[in-house]
Amino acid sequence: MNGVDATASVTVVAEGVRKTFAAPGGGVLHAVNEISLSARTGELTALVGPDGAGKTTLLRMMAGLLKPDAGHLQVLGVDVAKDPQAVQDRISYMPQRFGLYEDLSVQENLDLYADLHGVPRTLRRERFARMLEMTDLARFAERPAGKLSGGMKQKLGLACTLVRSPDLLLLDEPSVGVDPLSRRELWKIVQQLVDDEKLSVIVSTAYMDEAERCAQIFVLHEGRLLAAGQPAALSAQARGLTFAATPPMGMPARELQARLIDADALIVDAVPRGGRVSFVCQPQTGAAALGELLGEIGQQPRREALEDAFMMMLRQQKETNEWRPSAEASKPAPTISASGQPPESVIVVRDLVRKFGDFTAVASTSFDVGRGEIFGLLGPNGAGKTTTFRMLCGLLPSTSGHLEVAGVNLRTARAEARRRIGYVSQKFALYGNLTVRENLEFFGGAYRLRGNALRQRVDAVVEQFGLEPSALSGLLPGGYKQRLAMAAGLIHEPEILFLDEPTSGIDPLARRAFWRTITGLAQGGVTIVVTTHFMEEAEYCDRIAIQDAGRMLALGAPQAVREQAGGDHCVDMNSAFIAIVEQGRAAGRLAGNEGRA
Repeated sequence: MNGVDATASVTVVAEGVRKTFAAPGGGVLHAVNEISLSARTGELTALVGPDGAGKTTLLRMMAGLLKPDAGHLQVLGVDVAKDPQAVQDRISYMPQRFGLYEDLSVQENLDLYADLHGVPRTLRRERFARMLEMTDLARFAERPAGKLSGGMKQKLGLACTLVRSPDLLLLDEPSVGVDPLSRRELWKIVQQLVDDEKLSVIVSTAYMDEAERCAQIFVLHEGRLLAAGQPAALSAQARGLTFAATPPMGMPARELQARLIDADALIVDAVPRGGRVSFVCQPQTGAAALGELLGEIGQQPRREALEDAFMMMLRQQKETNEWRPSAEASKPAPTISASGQPPESVIVVRDLVRKFGDFTAVASTSFDVGRGEIFGLLGPNGAGKTTTFRMLCGLLPSTSGHLEVAGVNLRTARAEARRRIGYVSQKFALYGNLTVRENLEFFGGAYRLRGNALRQRVDAVVEQFGLEPSALSGLLPGGYKQRLAMAAGLIHEPEILFLDEPTSGIDPLARRAFWRTITGLAQGGVTIVVTTHFMEEAEYCDRIAIQDAGRMLALGAPQAVREQAGGDHCVDMNSAFIAIVEQGRAAGRLAGNEGRA
């Protein structure tokens, strides 16, 4: 791979690239450690790996924003360390937090980025028209960017990144925090650019189904290259080890998943999917041992996927120092009555409405949540679920309707209700300049814990979540920040825990550990209300609600929602979610047309 000639059919060549940073508390952090790879021209290339793997650092070096400490990095035939500007003139880079100007309209943002990139005015009309058409933002051209949904903001960010036609597009987790419908549209745009313009794209992602779209995948771990190849070749590492089991009647899929994932000597990974539990066995697991683990529950072989192989690689790397949540004593799952309502409701919502001026964000919504139930609030970006969620938490008053949480009316006793609930926000909301222990002590004090009681609770959650008390919170990797946020939300032992997209942007391994903790909390009687854009996580819920445009489109157990979406063809919750939202929007358009007629 030496020399310019070697880059004729590749867009990026890295040879022994290394980047280090000063580690908290002294020492050196090898963010990228002796990585060698090459990405081919005109293809989609994926960088995957857990938190702290080095994906973002590597992309930033490719973009000429960071200089390698050692090794050689060539981008588009140019030594990026020697001439970063020459590379930046030919690439487009979309970081995780793309800087839109929220007071400016969609069109004004496009104009601004065209000015910054020196796009000739003679080319702008055609380029803008193409970007607006591809992103379906033409009808929102005059809307302020701050009033767009999360998915629309991501599409606008991509359009601004592409106001000029680059030779290489770098995308750093472009679909984090984006719902499945918007995620599908985002990838349709990227694929169209690759197919029509032969654009070279390198993307980092936490979604294995996104990585499977790519021609080439590089798996990173703790700054090193763990594996590389085409999706099929990498997936083949799990061949013969992948199965699916159907839980018996009355057992939630998450409880079978917990049983399997706790048996780490036999099982690599397990996740609820489509009413069953998909799992991966350790290579040495025999049929007798598996039969003893499952008892009378049968299993069927299934085709291996990229995520199976990815989890195998991560387990092999982390088995010596991996944090695993402790298993909790099992208790029967909450029973849902024939009417679809749980017994002993701890959250009661009746005809809930929230308006912002003339805009109705939530329209006459009603549901109950039972004690010890895991209840999922799902919906596209801008659907009204976050508004509903904030009203349930007491963070936002309703316009009308009845809302009762833990036996307290939120209209008359919001402060009392808040003391009985825990809350974990989508974005890390703790104090980055405080240590783990200092954050926990602060939040415990806010919930009126004092003296020995506070010390005992801090020690308990530090142990429960495998935290380092003296670590500076702002310097923790994403997965550890999420654990700390969970610990702070549970410091006062609340009856109800609200989780707002708590796993957004963290890798599958951290998501498994997170949900094992949630399963244990629910088994202990804690009620969980969660919003998420990972549809596999809806399978952990006892019931889910799907909202769009402020309306309730579906409410029930995951199996009932899949059936509502269309039966057998919806094999997973991702497909069911998209089908239900599209059906709801089609019905809304039909009703609108009939009203105008």
